[in-house]
Amino acid sequence: MRLTRSKALLLLLAVCLSSMNACSLNGFQKALQKESESVDADENKQKAEAPLADTRQLDSPQRDQISMGKYAYEHLDGQGKIIYDEMLTAILNHKDKIKLSTTDLDLMRRAYAAVCGDYGGLFWVEGYVFTRYTKGDELVSLEFAPKYTMSEEERKIIQVQIDDIVDVWLGGISINDTDYDKAKYVYELLALKTEYVQDATDSQNIISVFIKRQTVCQGYACAVQYLLGQLGVQSVIVSGTALGDAHAWNLICLDGEYYYMDATWGNNGYRNKEGLETSFIDYNYMAMTTEEMLMGHVPDAAIDLPQCNAVMNNYYIKEGTYIEEWDPEWMGAILAEAWMQGRVVTFRFSDEILKKQAFRYFIQEGYIADYCDGITQVNYIEDNLWKEISFCFN
Repeated sequence: MRLTRSKALLLLLAVCLSSMNACSLNGFQKALQKESESVDADENKQKAEAPLADTRQLDSPQRDQISMGKYAYEHLDGQGKIIYDEMLTAILNHKDKIKLSTTDLDLMRRAYAAVCGDYGGLFWVEGYVFTRYTKGDELVSLEFAPKYTMSEEERKIIQVQIDDIVDVWLGGISINDTDYDKAKYVYELLALKTEYVQDATDSQNIISVFIKRQTVCQGYACAVQYLLGQLGVQSVIVSGTALGDAHAWNLICLDGEYYYMDATWGNNGYRNKEGLETSFIDYNYMAMTTEEMLMGHVPDAAIDLPQCNAVMNNYYIKEGTYIEEWDPEWMGAILAEAWMQGRVVTFRFSDEILKKQAFRYFIQEGYIADYCDGITQVNYIEDNLWKEISFCFN
């Protein structure tokens, strides 16, 4: 809705998105209106929200520069970093609204996406409302108002609860451990302690992970960023699609090299011949290259992403189960250990020929019995896409 009035010094336009409900204006509000748009935490969803017109002069925003070194922050230009700092400072200090140091809507959106990418622990805010102040046809200022889901007091109480749980969860790892060990620990932790539930409450933030133990991809990605941050490992939340559906995962930095991690897909399962379903951790998605990530994921353009080619912290290479040459004794020893421990072991092969040779030798010809004493049947998963065979002894 757009109104014009020749004597008005400032026109504030009121527009409601998504539901497109008409806004009734009368008297003073007809002369002073503002254009407000509500942006949810999920960028794919918007809902109408038009606060009352307010002509007070907003204070110039104060900003804390606390995000030096964070991935998304460092990939903004100088002005983008300023807006990022202003938004983050407002959110951390629970400010109702601030006037931003820009009138560029695209810059505002990029800066907010970067804040959300760098900070998975902002559980008390879900999106924002922005208001455009115009003079005639000229956009003169932007107001940013975080959409809080709780009071500052409630936030403090929940933060204490989360801190206590995180302290317990991270009790088995040290900041002095290797980056690989930290990433593996967090990946396994989330697979073992959190259940994927489509309709989980608070699923877009870490409350669902640490307090309710049920979440979806956004909750997993936020928790990865939050936990790795506690351990001194740089990571950022990546949004996009996976197999055609909206999805979130992470970019992580291990020993100075980047990998992709999708903790949501780490919790996998299989059915044995009796139809019983057993869960296991799928390590394919723990430290992926860009090529591997693109086999099932398509990131959006919200954050600039690097080309990830490093493999030294790949799970199979690190754990010695990446097979580049035929060595049945070496593989047999690994199978024997997994059999004794009652766990799943996965071999990834450098080529399809090696995979077929292993399948024929250990499964079709039954030589697995030479290494796994007392075994009477083999539960296995053959994955042609990843060139893998998983032996399920659990």
